[in-house]
Amino acid sequence: MTEATANELDERVLGRRWTVRLDAAGRGSAAVRVSCSRPSCTEQRLPSTAAGRTAAVAHLKAHLKAADGPRADAYCACRSDSCRTHVRPDEREGRGQPWRCGGPVVLAVLADREGRWWQALECCSRCAAAMPAAKVVATAQPVPGPGAAVDRSHTAPAGRPRFSDHAAPAGGAREVPGPRSAPTRGRLPQKKIAQRIIPPDLRPTELRDELVELGDLFRAYQQRPEPDLALLADLHERKARAFDGWADVTCDGALRGEARRAEQAAAAIRLQHQQRTGGVPVGDGPSVARLLTAPAQWEHARSVLAYAAGHSPLPGAEARLLVLMLTLRTAHTGTGNAVGQDLTSLGLGDPEDLVAKLAACGWLTLPGTAGDLLASRPESPTAITVPSLVPSEDGTGPFTFGRKMRPKLSGWAQRVVGDKKLRKTKATAATRLLAVTLATWADASGRLGADGQGVSLAALTDRVPVDAGELPPLVDQLTRADWVTEAALTDTHLTGQLTERVLPFTCPLP
Repeated sequence: MTEATANELDERVLGRRWTVRLDAAGRGSAAVRVSCSRPSCTEQRLPSTAAGRTAAVAHLKAHLKAADGPRADAYCACRSDSCRTHVRPDEREGRGQPWRCGGPVVLAVLADREGRWWQALECCSRCAAAMPAAKVVATAQPVPGPGAAVDRSHTAPAGRPRFSDHAAPAGGAREVPGPRSAPTRGRLPQKKIAQRIIPPDLRPTELRDELVELGDLFRAYQQRPEPDLALLADLHERKARAFDGWADVTCDGALRGEARRAEQAAAAIRLQHQQRTGGVPVGDGPSVARLLTAPAQWEHARSVLAYAAGHSPLPGAEARLLVLMLTLRTAHTGTGNAVGQDLTSLGLGDPEDLVAKLAACGWLTLPGTAGDLLASRPESPTAITVPSLVPSEDGTGPFTFGRKMRPKLSGWAQRVVGDKKLRKTKATAATRLLAVTLATWADASGRLGADGQGVSLAALTDRVPVDAGELPPLVDQLTRADWVTEAALTDTHLTGQLTERVLPFTCPLP
């Protein structure tokens, strides 16, 4: 069907329409009557609504089967009543342009939602698409227009619309289109940064070029698939300097305030980047690349140390250290793998006896004996279970970190207690437990205590189960192992500074 206006005259044949209705036969009766809009169809009476609907659908199907299909030269049947099927009255009144039909002629079927009438009609595909719940059952084949067989020299001139019901112009001469008008030159696009227009006459030129480049770089950063906090911090620092220069030139206080906000943003983003990468600066010196890189990981490490201190089933520093390491191996699900080297490298006096005692008291479950665990190698590890760490029925356990965090914490603790200098000085289990404890009780610069005031002896002896009188030899051993310097023990606190080589192992206090 060619495009046509719904209100214009059209000499083509009117589209066909069949409407089958279902109405009550009378009051107080369940009988219904089925009527058709075609005068030749007789009315039917049925005993029930269900039977009436079945008969109505069958009657409409009979009309569709008997019909020859949609006719390509027909115009929409819905135009006879101003397309009220799909154009509401309020839309017709406020419509600036008349409804335009378009597309091939189709045979569409509509049905009332309540099942009171069914309708089939010939209309264009555009009208069918505009009717709610209309279903197209057939489409007419396009018919070549009168000018389809005419030579290309007789086709319509370029630039004019062509319709299938309009004949091609006669004559062999082609109409030459007029010359194109010269395109109007629009204004150059305005350059912006931070929703501010950069004046095209801003001087010096270097300042304007810097602002334009920064605006482009910020917009390009927003399109990046992954964030780069270091790059973003650099951009904000450049923005702060550029806006300061802009404020100096224009004497605009708002630009000065924007520069201060850019400086604050740069500092915050830089700190966030350092925390994510573990590169927290120590004073004015270089940044430190830590094994555990985020504050959340540091808190998880402290939580495991606190749990081991409160749930060790056996007394003594050796048992506490072994419980800590096995807890880290099984923290997520209560099960894990261990080999003999993991235990013999802890500096324990009799690791086999200690493992046997943990198994005897029920804290540890082994598939075999303690000797089998100590004899196992990395290629055939031993599966161990700590029943108290197995999650409950609701899936909760004593720790909040996930499956991927557990090996990070376990690897960190293994690196600390297995430090090369601690092994060379033959550090005892108590010394190694003190080393891992101090690594979590220092600030970012390595000073012991949250504010560099030291660690209280009461808290220290709670984590390392030794008497206060036994701490001096342990601290001396850490000093010889280049773990701590300037260590000083008072009646209440241990103060000192962790060495620079130990800083990557630390978990700074907030």
